[in-house]
Amino acid sequence: MDIYSKMSDEELVVSYSEGNDIAFDTLLNRHKQLVYNYIYHSVRDNGLAEDIFQDTFIKAIITIKQGKYTESGRFKSWIMRIAHNLIIDHFRQKKNEKIISNDENEADLFNNPSFCEETIESKMVKTQVLEDVKRLICYLPEQQREVLEMRYYKDLSFKEIADITGVSINTALGRMRYAILNIRKMATDNRMILTIN
Repeated sequence: MDIYSKMSDEELVVSYSEGNDIAFDTLLNRHKQLVYNYIYHSVRDNGLAEDIFQDTFIKAIITIKQGKYTESGRFKSWIMRIAHNLIIDHFRQKKNEKIISNDENEADLFNNPSFCEETIESKMVKTQVLEDVKRLICYLPEQQREVLEMRYYKDLSFKEIADITGVSINTALGRMRYAILNIRKMATDNRMILTIN
């Protein structure tokens, strides 16, 4: 087994595609914590995170076995992109089914624990600002919305965002810049105040 731990991701993919199941077990063990943590951080639900995690690796298995894996040297980015796309699919499906809930226990893509409670008044102001921002985010182009959510609501670095979305860091930064500019413009046009005193 030790020989596999010394192999690169790419070598393990090739070995697995040739029928070596231990190679895939090694890949799974190597990346499972990162992938699971990312999924759980996005959905905030253990059962759902487990389901998406399993779907991620099932999709990877099928793709490799069908000989369709073409991400030479980028397995980690590729597997993270699969997980990311499945998370997005889940939230799209929920939106399409119009399942809307304010229950704090529900998975919330916009959950942001960094806003602490102070006074009732400040809490109300913060809640209103967050609601306004959430509303404006819905009107952003999908690529801008995606980067903004990953950066501010999932606390990912621009390098992580670039890897997951399969673009350069400069492209991710550019999308974030345009997202913020668009939100500011929409807020101004609608006379919304997005500051918390």
